[in-house]
Amino acid sequence: MKRIVVLGAGESGAGAAVLAKKEGFEVFVSDMSAIKDRYKQLLDSHGIAWEEGRHSEDKILCADEIIKSPGIPAEAPMVRKAAGRGIHIISEIEFAGRYTSSKMICITGSNGKTTTTSLIYHIFKAAGYDAGLAGNIGRSLALQVAEDPHEYYIIELSSFQLDNMYDFRANIAILLNITPDHLDRYGNCMQNYVDAKMRIIRNQTPADAFIYWNDDPIIRRELAKYDIKAVQCPFSELKERGSIGYIEEGQYKIEWPTPFNMEQESLSLTGKHNIYNSLAAGIASNISGIKKEVIRKSLSDFPGVEHRLEKVTTVRGVLYVNDSKATNVDACWYALESMKTKVVLILGGKDKGNDYTPILGLVREKCSALVYLGADNSKLHACFDPLGLPVRDTHSMRECVEACYELARPGETVLLSPCCASFDLFKNMEDRGEQFKALVRSL
Repeated sequence: MKRIVVLGAGESGAGAAVLAKKEGFEVFVSDMSAIKDRYKQLLDSHGIAWEEGRHSEDKILCADEIIKSPGIPAEAPMVRKAAGRGIHIISEIEFAGRYTSSKMICITGSNGKTTTTSLIYHIFKAAGYDAGLAGNIGRSLALQVAEDPHEYYIIELSSFQLDNMYDFRANIAILLNITPDHLDRYGNCMQNYVDAKMRIIRNQTPADAFIYWNDDPIIRRELAKYDIKAVQCPFSELKERGSIGYIEEGQYKIEWPTPFNMEQESLSLTGKHNIYNSLAAGIASNISGIKKEVIRKSLSDFPGVEHRLEKVTTVRGVLYVNDSKATNVDACWYALESMKTKVVLILGGKDKGNDYTPILGLVREKCSALVYLGADNSKLHACFDPLGLPVRDTHSMRECVEACYELARPGETVLLSPCCASFDLFKNMEDRGEQFKALVRSL
């Protein structure tokens, strides 16, 4: 019996373990941190051995294959030791793909992944398709393949998940954009991160589709390096360079495989970045044979995604917006670009090698004040203080919201769009957003 070891017992790791057990492997799960009770119960219910708070070499390095959770870097000591032994290391998505013939609609990009994935899932469910939501959001793909299989899977893929995918194939691959992010995990080398994103098209055939943003300079540069076998389905804001999806004279248009159009004003998502997300989702749905009236209605009634430009409430004439998912500079740029009022902007967190230069112009134009929220705000001070805007330095969400309440004037917007990861002060970006919303609603 072959032995599978799973490193990391979160959503993806626990799900991978259950699928491995179902497929007849000897399975062991190891996590350096504490395992959440619900995952312990899941593993126990399937008779899967596990450990927490340590990695036992004698139980790990005898594996035939290791499934590594995406949050564990390749430089982690146990991962390096396993690689040194020649043990094949894969992702949960790669493993799950071996045991299903379902259609895979896979979405990646530096920004917009969650919104686009959720929108496609919304359209598929409205059309009555048997679809599962997986990857970075939703339930573990492996667990669904094991216990709740679907005909289609709508999968949000991070660069970390793509890193350890080799034979997996996306029937529809969507690449929204590539901008600097997670460079701390890629040796501060942008090309390493770009290469990870481009893995979305691995193993595609002429029967598959590759949807991408035609205006992205990095994507356009990279395309020349690849022998792309899938049907290419580029989209852009304007009709140019062979794009099959675009905006023309206030009309949202898709040319292939069947013509589709609707009023741009009818789209539920606003802002330039959401035009791209809506085009990508519409093209994927059109390719999948979903009826035009369903696509049109779903693009009009999609409620949006929590923690992504989420309107919280209005207090004393000030709108508070939760954009905690903006964990990189480009996401913040899109958020600021969509603002129609003056903004009190909340920035800060765990810096990932950020270059804030791209948003300086928008901050100067759109912002009336800045509130820094982090354990160490020195880099923010160095970058933004020279703009001469009022600045507050805070180290907890309570301090931050109090500062925003004092600074914001009626008619303005308080925008939490931090540019940074959340792990210096919060459990994760959801925790950051939830704390923001709770404190704002208590004002």
